[in-house]
Amino acid sequence: MGRVTERRKVIRIREGAVSTRPDTLVAEEPLEIRLNGKPLAITMRTPGDDFALAAGFLVSEGVFGRADEVQNIVYCAGATVDGSNTYNVVDVRTAPGVVLPDITLERNVYTTSSCGLCGKASLDAVRTTARWAIDDGVDAPPVRLEPALLAGLPDRLREAQRVFDRTGGLHAAALFTEDGEMLDVREDVGRHNAVDKLVGRALQRGDLPLSRTILLVSGRASFELAQKAVMAGIPVLAAVSAPSSLAVDLAAETGLTLVGFLRGPSMNVYAGEHRIALRAPAAQG
Repeated sequence: MGRVTERRKVIRIREGAVSTRPDTLVAEEPLEIRLNGKPLAITMRTPGDDFALAAGFLVSEGVFGRADEVQNIVYCAGATVDGSNTYNVVDVRTAPGVVLPDITLERNVYTTSSCGLCGKASLDAVRTTARWAIDDGVDAPPVRLEPALLAGLPDRLREAQRVFDRTGGLHAAALFTEDGEMLDVREDVGRHNAVDKLVGRALQRGDLPLSRTILLVSGRASFELAQKAVMAGIPVLAAVSAPSSLAVDLAAETGLTLVGFLRGPSMNVYAGEHRIALRAPAAQG
C-alpha cells in the first residue's frame, strides 16, 4: 500500500491479557499546494492521488472548471533545505490566459467551517464564485431518486473502502450515477480531501460539471462539503451523519439536495426534496 499505511507497535489489552503486536495505521502527512509557484494552502492528507486532490481543491476555490485550464501539476523538488523531494509539495500551473479569482479572501471566507466569519458572507462567496447552477442537465428530465436507492449506497461505499478495512481510520467519498452506479470512490484521513480527490479526477477526465450525480460522504455534511458539491455542479449530497446548519442554508439557497443520517431505510431530507420520490407529503414544521 506504500505510504498510504504505516506500521506501529501497539500494546493490546483484551479482557485483562496484555500483548504487543504491530498495527496498521493510516498515513497522515502534510500537503502544501502551490499555485503558479506561490504557496496557497496546506492540508493534512493521506498520500495518494495528490494531483487530483490539488486540482479538486482548486475547483472548490473557483480556479478551475475545465481540464484545459490546468497546464500541469508537479511535485516540487528541492522542497527541503537539503534539496530532497518529500512528495509533500505540489505546484499547480494554470494554462495561459486563465484569470485567477481573488482566492485569498474567498478561501478564508468559505473553506474553513470554524473560520468565525458570518454565514451570509460564506454563502455569498460560494454564490459569486460557482461556475454552474445546480440543475439536472440540459434538455433532460429532473433527477428523481427513490429512497430505496439512496438507502443502499452506504453499504456499497463501505464495501469499496479497502484501506479502511486495514486501518479503521479513514473517511471516504463516492460518486454515483442517478441509477446507483458507482463512478469513483476515494479514501483519505480528511473527508474534505476525499471529496477533492473525486472532483479533481473528474476535472482531469473533463467530466465537470457533475450534473445528475450523487455525492456520498462518510461522517457529517459540513458547509465545506456542501460548498465542494456546489462548486462541482453536483445536485445531490448525502451523508451518513448530520449536516451543519450552514450546510443546510447553502443547500436551500443553491438548490442542492441534502440528505443526512442516511442509515439503512432511514434518512432526513434537509433541502432539495423535489429530487426525492416521497410517498407521502413532507411533514410540516
